[in-house]
Amino acid sequence: MNFLLDSNIVSYALKKNITINNKLRELSFLGSEIFISCITYYEIKRGLISLNATKQLVDFHGFCNDYPVLFLDD
Repeated sequence: MNFLLDSNIVSYALKKNITINNKLRELSFLGSEIFISCITYYEIKRGLISLNATKQLVDFHGFCNDYPVLFLDD
């Protein structure tokens, strides 16, 4: 089964929410594909840039390496 993460889940994961991160690891271990929509990517990145949250931007970049971004034409 595939999953598309919304902005709330990505925010919780970036804030190191144990429940969310454990579930994401479990789903990955079970072979599920997990994606981020380009809209969620924009919302999170725009929010972090507006806050000048450089460390969180680095964390978000790493998160996007683990969970690929789906574009509208995918």
